[in-house]
Amino acid sequence: MLNPLDWISHATSLLIGEAQTWVFVTLVQPVLYHFHFMVDDDFAYDGVLWFLAGLLQIGVVYAVLRPLEALRPLEVWSNRRVVRVDVLYTFINRLGLIKLMLFFTLQPAFDSLQEWFRLRGIDNINLDALWPGVTDRPLISFLIYLVVLDFAGYWYHRAQHQIQWWWELHAVHHSQRQLSLWADDRNHVLDDVLMAAFFAALALLIGVPPNQFVALSLVSGALQSLQHANTRLSFGVLGERLLVSPRFHRLHHAVGYGHELGHQNNARLYGCNFGVLLPWWDVLFRSADFTTALQPTGVRAQLPAPDGQGEDYGDGFWAQQWLGLRRMTRRLTEKTAPRPAAARQAP
Repeated sequence: MLNPLDWISHATSLLIGEAQTWVFVTLVQPVLYHFHFMVDDDFAYDGVLWFLAGLLQIGVVYAVLRPLEALRPLEVWSNRRVVRVDVLYTFINRLGLIKLMLFFTLQPAFDSLQEWFRLRGIDNINLDALWPGVTDRPLISFLIYLVVLDFAGYWYHRAQHQIQWWWELHAVHHSQRQLSLWADDRNHVLDDVLMAAFFAALALLIGVPPNQFVALSLVSGALQSLQHANTRLSFGVLGERLLVSPRFHRLHHAVGYGHELGHQNNARLYGCNFGVLLPWWDVLFRSADFTTALQPTGVRAQLPAPDGQGEDYGDGFWAQQWLGLRRMTRRLTEKTAPRPAAARQAP
C-alpha cells in the first residue's frame, strides 16, 4: 500500500504522463511529420514532459508565493515594472529546453566515455553498488541525489563569485534590486548553458535517471523561487539551518556584503550564504551568516557615485545579455588580477 507521499507522486506522474502523450500525439507529432523531423520524435516527446512539468511548477509557485508577497511583503515597491523581465527569464528557464537539450546531447558522449572506462575496469558511480536496492526506494535515492547535487551546487556558486569573467555573467542575476519570486531565473543565457551542462554531466556521472533529473530540477527551482520571494517569512532558528530561507539568501544578494565582503571579523571575500538549497555547506565551510541585518540588494557597481560607478546593467532582456557579454569580454582581456574588495564594509 502506498503512503500518502508516494500516492501523490504516483498520481502526479500519471496525470502529467497522460497530458504529455495527448499533447505530443495531438500537437507535436503532426508538426514533426509535416517537416520530416520524426527522427527527433523521442527528443520531442521528452521535451513535452519538461514543458508541461515546467508550466505546472510555475503555476503552483505563483499560486503559493504571490499571495505571500502581497500579504506580507518585505519591501513595498512603487514600481513593479522592473520585475517583468524576470517573468520572461522564468518561462525561458523553467520550460526546460536548455536542460533537456544538454542532458540528452551529453548522453551519447557520456555513454562512450563510460564504455572507455569500462574497458579499463573503471565503473562510474552507482548508488546500487554503494547501497544495494536503494534505487528501488525512489524517495531515498531522490534525497541522496539532491544532497550530492546541492554540495556540487555550493562550490559551483562560489566559483561564479570568485572567477572574474564568470562573475560578470552571474552579476546579471545580482543586478535585480527588487527581489521577487521571479528573480531566481534572471541569469545570463551563457551562464545558464554552462550551469545546465555541468549539472547534466554530473547527473549522468552519478547515474540519476531522467525522471528523477526532472523531479530534482522542479523541486530545486520551486525552493529557489521561495528563497527570492519578497515576503516576511521566517523558518525559525532551526529551520534556517536546515533549508535556505528567503532571509538567508537575501543577505547573499546584499550590496556591500552578500557578494563583496564577509563578516568584518574575518574579512571573508566574495560574500556569504552561497548554499543553493541547504545551508549546511555554508556552515561547514565558514561562509554562513544568520545574524546580520538585511541590506539593500543589487550590485555595488550599478549604484550612482559615490557609492558605486553608475554602471548600466540593462533594463530589458537583450540589454542585460549584451552588457553581460561585454563585461565578461572586458574582464577576459584585462590582465589577471584579484577581484578588488568593496570600497567599504557594511555595518
